[in-house]
Amino acid sequence: MNVNIAIIGGGLMGREITSSFARWCALVDMPVTPVLKAVADLNPEVLSWFEKIPSVTQRVSDYQEILANPKIDVVYVAVPHHLHEQIYIDVLRAGKDLLAEKPFGIDLQASRNILKVIEETGRFVRCSSELPFLPGGQRALEVARSGKIGRVLEVVSAFHHSSDLDPNKPANWKRINATCGEGGVLNDLGMHSCHLPLRLGWKPKRLFAQLQKGYPERPDGKGGMMACDTWDNALIHGWSDIDGHETPVRLEMKRLQPGATNTWFIEIMGTEGGVRYSTSDTKGLYLFERSGGEQFWKRSELGFETAFKTVTGGIFEVGFADVIQQMWASFLLERAGLLGDRFGCATPEEAVGTHEIFAAALESHETSSVVTLEPSAS
Repeated sequence: MNVNIAIIGGGLMGREITSSFARWCALVDMPVTPVLKAVADLNPEVLSWFEKIPSVTQRVSDYQEILANPKIDVVYVAVPHHLHEQIYIDVLRAGKDLLAEKPFGIDLQASRNILKVIEETGRFVRCSSELPFLPGGQRALEVARSGKIGRVLEVVSAFHHSSDLDPNKPANWKRINATCGEGGVLNDLGMHSCHLPLRLGWKPKRLFAQLQKGYPERPDGKGGMMACDTWDNALIHGWSDIDGHETPVRLEMKRLQPGATNTWFIEIMGTEGGVRYSTSDTKGLYLFERSGGEQFWKRSELGFETAFKTVTGGIFEVGFADVIQQMWASFLLERAGLLGDRFGCATPEEAVGTHEIFAAALESHETSSVVTLEPSAS
C-alpha cells in the first residue's frame, strides 16, 4: 500500500525524513510504503535539494498548491512555530492527514484550536516525537508498565544539549519569542521530555518551574548582533497521581547543559525496583533491584532490536535516522489500522497536554508559585 506524502518545510527535518523514505526497504514485512511526491519551501536552494529525489514531481514555494493536489494523502510540516497553527489547520481543512512537528502550535490556545479542527474534520493526526522509539526507551516503558518496580516514588525525564554554550553561535528563529513562542526551550525540546510520562498517564496535576535565559544577544550572521529573548533552560518540578499516590515527576529541557550532546534520558524509581536509560550510553539499560536486604544496580547490554523489524535485526547500533524511520512506520501503520499494540506516535491530546504543562510552567516562574494545571479541554 503506497501513501503519497508531501512536506511543507524542506529544511533539516524535511531532508532527514526524505532520507528515511529512501531507506524504507530496510524495514521487513512493512505493508505500507511512503512515497514523497511534493515539497513546499520558500527557499529555492532548499527546493533544489529535492531535485535528486525521483518521486518528487511537485516543488513549490506556495504550500497551498500542495494542499490542492488530490493525489496527496499525508502532509508533514516542519516550519517555525508561529506558522504551525495556520498551516496545520489548512492541511486538515484540505482533507489531508498530518504528521505535525512539535510543538502543536506556538502556545496552549493554538494547540486547542488545532485540536478542535481535528475533531471537526476527523483527520488522522499525530505529533513528531522520535526518541521513545529507541530500544532503550521502549524497554524503559515496558519496565514501567510491568508493575515489578512496586510503588513509583520518583520520575525524571529530560532532554539536554550544550550547543548554545557558545556565545558566538549565530541566533536563529528558535531564539526569538515571536517565532519560537514564549515557551522557548519548552516549545523546542519539551515534547522529548513529556512524551513517555504522558503516555504512562503521569501528567503533573500541579508544578513549580524554574526557567533560565542564557545570552541576551547573539551574532545575527550578518556582522551584527541581535536580541535573544527565549528561555534556554527549564526545570519543572511536578506532582502526578500515580496509582493513587502523589508522586514527584521532574521534567527537564536544557539548551545550556555542559557535557551533554543531545542527551535524552528517563529514570523511574519505585519501592521494589527502577529503570534508567540515557542516550549517553545507548546500549545500556540500568535496572535497580532489591533482594534479601541488598540493593543492586545492574547494567543490561541492550541489543538493537527495534519495534518495527529491519533487515539487520538487532546487529547494528540504532541512531537518530533509524528512530525517525521507526516513528514514520508507527504513524503509517496506525493510520492504516495495522499498529496493533505497538508503540504509537504522540497523539493530539498528548501534544495539547504538553502545552498545558508549558503554560503552567510559565505562570509558575513568573509568580514564583506552585500552579495547578488547567484540566484538559477540547
